[in-house]
Amino acid sequence: MRAFDYIEIRVPAKPQYVSVIRLTVSGLASRVGFSYDEIEDLKIAVSEAVTNVVQHAYKDHEEGEIVIGNALYHDKIEVMVSDYGTSFDFQEVKSQIGPYQENENVALLREGGLGLYLMETLMDEVRVNNNEGGVTVFMTKYVTREQVNSNVQSITT
Repeated sequence: MRAFDYIEIRVPAKPQYVSVIRLTVSGLASRVGFSYDEIEDLKIAVSEAVTNVVQHAYKDHEEGEIVIGNALYHDKIEVMVSDYGTSFDFQEVKSQIGPYQENENVALLREGGLGLYLMETLMDEVRVNNNEGGVTVFMTKYVTREQVNSNVQSITT
């Protein structure tokens, strides 16, 4: 038996499908046990990754596809957003827009930096793989639960 369930969807790289992806991720995150606020964070981060594909991966008249893979564990969700379009150098883009200061005014970030900033801020882990034929973003979010282990003995005074 696998330690996780894997759900994958493929949609055209068009803006009208961003909401479909948000709803899908929301439903899956709910099954794992995320809180409302954690689900909202997930939806924003995934939306940013998908929007980057829609806006930048495929040339003007090129038909493209977005693959969204979701691995559901008992304590986390891993979301993969992948395309087969034009690749970019993540480290170069990141170096031009970061580092971010805790009190930095988000409105002043250069265009293109806000999506990466949001993904890294709202998710626990973010990795970007640049392939010759596209970009894959891996994002992980852990369920925040009470920090008490089960079967712990009580200490009385």
